[in-house]
Formats: sequence, structure tokens, C-alpha cells
Amino acid sequence: MKIAAQESPKQRRGRRSEPVILFSVAHQTFAIAADAVQEIRSTDSFAGAAVEFKQSEVAKVRHTVERARRIYYVVNAGVHFGLPTTRPTLVLILRQLRVAVLVDRIERMTEISMVHPLPRGFSGAERHWYRGLAYLGDRVFPVIQPTGFLTADEFQRLDRTHAVQEELAGVRA
Repeated sequence: MKIAAQESPKQRRGRRSEPVILFSVAHQTFAIAADAVQEIRSTDSFAGAAVEFKQSEVAKVRHTVERARRIYYVVNAGVHFGLPTTRPTLVLILRQLRVAVLVDRIERMTEISMVHPLPRGFSGAERHWYRGLAYLGDRVFPVIQPTGFLTADEFQRLDRTHAVQEELAGVRA
């Protein structure tokens, strides 16, 4: 006898959940795919490794950090999303991108069953920032598109500025 609330094995296999990290910036909660994050570190542990990045073209990037001989641009998520200024305590180092993201806190790691398309009301830059929306319990979260933190043009400008700064530092040494 089959109980009505039971799912058949075929239905269970059809669902694919995705592990995500829920983090907050200025009291706003976002989700990012867990496999997009390589490492989570305290800003205190990065204090000595972060180098101030003197440029004004990309306001959301104020520091660089070197990890495994790669330069990562540190994006302030609050500035990126246009949120009120906070004092971030954590850094998400993204996988396969030269981006580290300053966030206020990690809420938890969980799984979502699906990412829903963005409503048409999302019509500006946020279309590049978010993959879609996720529902968890009675809350809705934007799911971050990791490549949305810095555009190709921003990377080019940052790389040019970084090369000039490195050259000047070599001349001064």
C-alpha cells in the first residue's frame, strides 16, 4: 500500500537541490552558490595581507589581496549593491574569479530547490548581479551571479591600474 504523502523514487530523483551560503550586507540577505566560494575568511585575518588600491575608477574596490600568487580585487558588497555603509567582518574569496567580496556576516549554509527567474521589475544592473530568486521558508532571497561583481571592463581598468602601481612600487624600492 502506498501512502498519499510519499513521493515515488522517480519524483525524488527529478528534484535537484543546490547548496547555498546565505550572507547579509546592511541587513539585506543574499544567497550565493556554495561551490562559487573558495574560502571564507575574517577581515581581521586579511588585515596584513590586504593592500590599499589607490584608484577611483571602480569605487567598490579599495583593496587587493594576493592568494596563491593571484591578485584578487576586494569588492565591498555594500557599495556594489548601493546599500548603507557598514563595517564588513568577512571576506568571501570566490572560486575561478579574481574577486573577494566583503560581507557583514554569514547567516547559514542551506539548500534551495530551485532558482526562479528574476521578475521584469529587475531591469537595470541587477539583471547582471543576480541569477534569480530563491524561496526558503517564507523568505525570498536574491541569488548572486558571481560574475556580476566586476564586469570585464572593470577588470581591465583595475588590471591597468594595478600594473602601474606595481611598476611605481618597483621603482621606489
